[in-house]
Amino acid sequence: MAAEILLVDDDPDLLKLIGMRLSAAGYRVRSAESGESALAQIAVARPAVVVTDLRMPGIDGMQLFEQINAQHPTLPVIILTAHGTIPDAVAATQRGVFGFLTKPFDPQELLKKVAQAAAVAGEARDGGAPSGAGETWRAEIVTRSAKMDDLLRRARLVADSMASVLILGESGTGKELLARAIHAASSRANKPFLAVNCAAIPEQLLESELFGYAKGAFTGASTAQQGLFQAADGGTLFLDEIGDMPLSLQAKLLRVLQEGAVRPVGSTQSVNVDVRIVSATHRNLDQMRAERTFREDLFYRLNVVALKLPSLAERREDIPLLASHFLKKIATRYRKPVPTLAPDALASLVPAPWPGNVRQLENLLEQAVALSTTNMIPLSLIRNGLDDSATPLVSFESARKTFERDYLVRILKLTAGNAAQAAQMAGRNRTEFYKLLQRHNLEPSMFKD
Repeated sequence: MAAEILLVDDDPDLLKLIGMRLSAAGYRVRSAESGESALAQIAVARPAVVVTDLRMPGIDGMQLFEQINAQHPTLPVIILTAHGTIPDAVAATQRGVFGFLTKPFDPQELLKKVAQAAAVAGEARDGGAPSGAGETWRAEIVTRSAKMDDLLRRARLVADSMASVLILGESGTGKELLARAIHAASSRANKPFLAVNCAAIPEQLLESELFGYAKGAFTGASTAQQGLFQAADGGTLFLDEIGDMPLSLQAKLLRVLQEGAVRPVGSTQSVNVDVRIVSATHRNLDQMRAERTFREDLFYRLNVVALKLPSLAERREDIPLLASHFLKKIATRYRKPVPTLAPDALASLVPAPWPGNVRQLENLLEQAVALSTTNMIPLSLIRNGLDDSATPLVSFESARKTFERDYLVRILKLTAGNAAQAAQMAGRNRTEFYKLLQRHNLEPSMFKD
């Protein structure tokens, strides 16, 4: 799929001209006639690159960049201006603007800059991921959330490097799934991906599991055994719940990362290994460093790039998609027809608190499928599996004004652009609801499949 470019300019003729040039070059193009409209469109679906005029009424090009950069720091922004000077360009690029072109600009220079920006963002014109993985690298991650989309773009950027990645997030958010996706998008995709839960194995066994052991190293070691580092040579080793690793083992892990070699338990010989480390934890490693329960030097070795997975409560627009995905998966496992959720049952899932995140949602649906006597899962089965503390989405009256746009985007995604249904869910009449949409430059048609 071609990379998508968002053009922003208050001059409709220039929008049309630049759009034609980019379309002819193979890009998909969306346009916005103001910075406010651009922000609304980005909230709905993030483009690969933003090309914006500098001087515009309301939010100008630099203000637009600042707001985009705060929410989507990996989204490249190219600024066009008829008022450009060298100091303007230097100041803009120092603040993180990807490119700065002065009107009248050479069309080929613009195409070159857009191509560079799309490549840096991990999106060539064919939409290919690193190592020719296409979109298959993230196929198991089901989402339409802007937060998740931004996270996945960052993951794809880092995937083909040797940088160690630390995945943060609450339990059940899908940290191993993201680690597998990073491996699949990397040049190591054809090599092993091995995972170990550092909290699930006693310290003595974990050391042998990671580093292997020599024959006779301990009672019962009748033969030498490779550890996970050697078994993952050339590939990726995922260290889950790294925050639960004992301090003594942290020191040995640090030595392996520093030397690029492991010494099996009971051996005097080291073995060179080439392994990319991805680790994860739900713990607060900053606090653990302060309490000296996690080594600071190991933290910096592991935390070259940090990726924080949002909780399910932060991506509620994904709940219907995830529910459909899990029901198909569970039906295959149970060898049953794919069940459906009664409308009120699906509606009850969206506002639930989900302390166990995506894993809790999958478990609840599996329980409902196992107990359901029909192919339609009723509300009663969902209620039985939900925590009593479930609370509804906040109303518009109590929602803060600064979060109105995100609320509108979420509710329109849930209803696939059905404004009447969205207005009913929001507790507003249609006239008031459309006024809110106009205030945030949102059109229901933007959300229709």
